[in-house]
Amino acid sequence: MDTHTYPVTRTDAEWRALLTPEQYQVMRQHGTERPGSCALLYEKRPGTFKCVGCDQPLFEATLKFESGTGWPSFNDPVPGSVETTEDRSYGMVRTEVHCATCGSHLGHVFPDGPPPTGLRYCINGVALEFEPA
Repeated sequence: MDTHTYPVTRTDAEWRALLTPEQYQVMRQHGTERPGSCALLYEKRPGTFKCVGCDQPLFEATLKFESGTGWPSFNDPVPGSVETTEDRSYGMVRTEVHCATCGSHLGHVFPDGPPPTGLRYCINGVALEFEPA
């Protein structure tokens, strides 16, 4: 992770104890889950998607849409809940999305989403937990 200090911090051992191996690989090592592998991709109830690492509300279900990519997609986060950084991995430039509270990698944001924002926050479902309204 970077040197930025977040409100919620844990040691590597604490992260490993809290997260499943797949969650750790995605959230702490900037990995990506297999497309279509997360049940939250199909979640349609009203509610809030929260960070598994710190319980921070990240996305409201009303802003979730089917992007056809295989990952949960949203067109806007809860204000102040995420931060972005430039990601130059895999020979391309993308915008990484991470939790503003604990710094965990969530996914990426792309400028090809629906109105009104035109953004597609493509988020790894294993980084999220869903809290029904």
